[in-house]
Amino acid sequence: MANKNKFQSVTGMHDILPEDQKYYRKIYDVVSNIAEFYGFGKIDTPIVEETELFAKGIGLATDVVKKEMYNLKTKGDDSLSLRPEWTAGIVRSYIENGMHSLPQPLKLWYFGPCYRYERPQAGRYRQFWQFGFEIFGESSSVIDAQIIQIFYNIFKELKLKDLIIEINSVGDSNCRPYYKKLLSSYLKSRESSICPDCKRRFKENVLRVLDCKEEKCQPIKTEAPQILDHLCDECHSHFKEVLEFLDEIELPYTLNPYLVRGLDYYTKTVFELFSESEGGCKNALAGGGRYDKLVKLLRGRDTPACGAAAGTERIVSLMKAQDIEGAKEPETQIFLAQLGSMAKRKGLWLLEEFRKSKVRVAESFGKNSLKAQLNRADKLGAKYTLILGQKEALDGVVIVRNMKTGKQDVVKIDEVVAIVKKRLK
Repeated sequence: MANKNKFQSVTGMHDILPEDQKYYRKIYDVVSNIAEFYGFGKIDTPIVEETELFAKGIGLATDVVKKEMYNLKTKGDDSLSLRPEWTAGIVRSYIENGMHSLPQPLKLWYFGPCYRYERPQAGRYRQFWQFGFEIFGESSSVIDAQIIQIFYNIFKELKLKDLIIEINSVGDSNCRPYYKKLLSSYLKSRESSICPDCKRRFKENVLRVLDCKEEKCQPIKTEAPQILDHLCDECHSHFKEVLEFLDEIELPYTLNPYLVRGLDYYTKTVFELFSESEGGCKNALAGGGRYDKLVKLLRGRDTPACGAAAGTERIVSLMKAQDIEGAKEPETQIFLAQLGSMAKRKGLWLLEEFRKSKVRVAESFGKNSLKAQLNRADKLGAKYTLILGQKEALDGVVIVRNMKTGKQDVVKIDEVVAIVKKRLK
């Protein structure tokens, strides 16, 4: 039983400790570099938004809105929610800040935490980090392919293995209503055989039945009519073009007619990216698609859009499983050792001089033993140790010790930065 006198992290939340920060930093660096290359500007939206924004944007019948949101009431009786995903908030920002007047297409990217109240399990948390890319103001199918390409490139650059793209089209308001009727008719006679969740989905949003992972629903799902056979001419043409673009850039994809994604705002193209582990187990890394009606739905102008998001914790977990290193720590080439209070004072000044000159220096100001400090310098792999004792501090000099040869020489404290920089070259 947990010790009641000790505070612990809230269920489903987790600390990102220093040893894990290198993975997050590597992911951030790769994502930001790719975003810069493709011309995306970074956006940060508030963690808290009006509850109605998510209810209207994501869909009242979705599991996210019905079961997973962190909702709160303010003292002024406003209904607010912690963001469960980024897209609705970014669309709100696009409308509120008049971004339609900027040159289109407008490309935005983000990186930050989201919150969902769901059962914590391996790789899934109630506070989790996402990064994503959104493109507004362009209806061309090439945009769908470019978003997929961006995520594929990110995962390739992170050296994740065995990447798979699954893709589908969910049609639009012209062809989807007919398909939903067709699917409802098919499921009606089989309603008694599907799981309780699917019985609810059948009444609220029948497409979500196709997203079910329960074993008992799989045979029914497999025999269901497929939306790709019932797309209108425009959706069929758009999807065909997306696949042709993917073929042209030689990205490996498979058609998944049961892929519908869990949010209501998608139109036409939807996709997910996986990394397949040994034994055929698929690790979901990212997902997204086109959402041409969302800006108008949230009271903006009619604006086509496309985007996707990836879960950072899952990527970190996979990097560890595949023995992929995180961001490398900068090398420590200089160690500053000191003995005595006057040497500490001079050492603090000298450390700042090195910082201004952009030379990385390690130190152990809390230790007084020279032997302990030299051991530390050795462990860090420092090339040179600068030794400051009381005598050196009084004389205005520093002992420079070559850690490989053990050779030492004395230099003036005012010249040591320039001398060390020269030796490091």
